Amino acid sequence: VMRILINKAKANPKRILFPEGDNVKILRAAQVLLEEGIAIPVLIGDEADIRAKIAELHLLEMDQVEIVDPATNGNLERYINELFRLRQRKGITLAEARRLITKSRNYLGAMMVHLGDADTLLSGIEHHYPDTIRPAMEVIGKQDGISKVHGTYMMVTKKEVVFFADTTVNIEPSAEELAEIALLTARKAQQLDVDPRVAMLSFSNFGSTKHPLSLKVQKATALIKERDPALVVDGEMQANVALDPELSAKQFPFSALQGNANVFIFPDLQSGNICYKLLNKLGGAEAIGPILMGMKKPIHVLQRGDDVADIVNMAAVAVVDAQEQ
Repeated sequence: VMRILINKAKANPKRILFPEGDNVKILRAAQVLLEEGIAIPVLIGDEADIRAKIAELHLLEMDQVEIVDPATNGNLERYINELFRLRQRKGITLAEARRLITKSRNYLGAMMVHLGDADTLLSGIEHHYPDTIRPAMEVIGKQDGISKVHGTYMMVTKKEVVFFADTTVNIEPSAEELAEIALLTARKAQQLDVDPRVAMLSFSNFGSTKHPLSLKVQKATALIKERDPALVVDGEMQANVALDPELSAKQFPFSALQGNANVFIFPDLQSGNICYKLLNKLGGAEAIGPILMGMKKPIHVLQRGDDVADIVNMAAVAVVDAQEQ
């Protein structure tokens, strides 16, 4: 599955920014991206320091890699003025805009994507999640018509690829937000060549329990069907019903899914986050993400424990995302 995704990225590689350009894992991943033609990496950081690390690590393909040094970049004034223009009515001064662009690589990187100087950005190997996503939200923001940004994980098992959402952003989504999460995740699955079959998960099956939490999922399912009648979606349902064709056929023959869902929408963040980590650690599934959905431009986040292969995989996701822009 990842090979298909990587080949899709290689068909039209994009410029991908790495704000943590002096990180050893990032440098090794950038070498792979260059060697395989997956992306055109652009590193942000002190150029002398990065060049020294490239030489020390014997990364031969990296001799000509582009490096954006905040201390010498000729576009800094343009970036500073644009950040001030965007945020001047939200409490930011020109001096603060200058500090953020010159001292925060994530703000600098987000501004480069915003102005079209790069196609996408991948960051977070050395930063907490909020510190990575906040600059992108302030500079780039969410798509028009989208209430919030959401996060999904692509879970690669031995048998198939499935998507879990929301696993990273929204703590307690409303019915309307659950519907939005489902529609965005289905589109993301299609973008990555997976035909989505969406299960709206709950502790209840098709009205078996009358509780506000299960009724919320019922309402979300109805909203999805209104907004995209062609999408295969059903719920509310328990996870085993979403996965077991025999059980589904026997007890719920009316279900549109019949036990073969591949997109799982969780009722809240805690259930989604817990489940993807359990499947990753106990079930041995590879977790690729978090894949952000709903941004105006493709910005994606690394986990602090990611290895080189994880970074390469997320870079491929980011490139394919950028191809769709």
